[in-house]
Amino acid sequence: MSTTTLVGRCTAAILAATAASRAETMSLELPSPIAAYIDANTRLDVEGMMKPFAANAVVLDDGRRFEGQVAIRGMLQHSMDVYKAVFAPDALRHEDGQVVLEGPAHGDFKGSPIRFTYRFDLDGDSIKVLEITA
Repeated sequence: MSTTTLVGRCTAAILAATAASRAETMSLELPSPIAAYIDANTRLDVEGMMKPFAANAVVLDDGRRFEGQVAIRGMLQHSMDVYKAVFAPDALRHEDGQVVLEGPAHGDFKGSPIRFTYRFDLDGDSIKVLEITA
């Protein structure tokens, strides 16, 4: 199989996963900052993903801690550039004051799709803390 064919198939698979993610997310009743984050993620739009984060927000991902807008933007940009990961939540619950989403993430990484849990702490219309676990 040629490289062009392989890239075309990978791109088609990511686009199909993105469309499925948008359709699935529409059926969940998400708080507005989380909905904005998820919607921007389906477009691989880092600036859109950043908009709902508080200035002093924290993201915990893969054992690493990212504090503040600059650190979070860098982490998200790296993720989009390298993995093109699109999270497609299919389950929602409220637990200990957090909004918890579960679902697969599709992208250019080994084992895709992988099921993730996203735990959001909100402060009004902002994301204060996001913890991502597989």
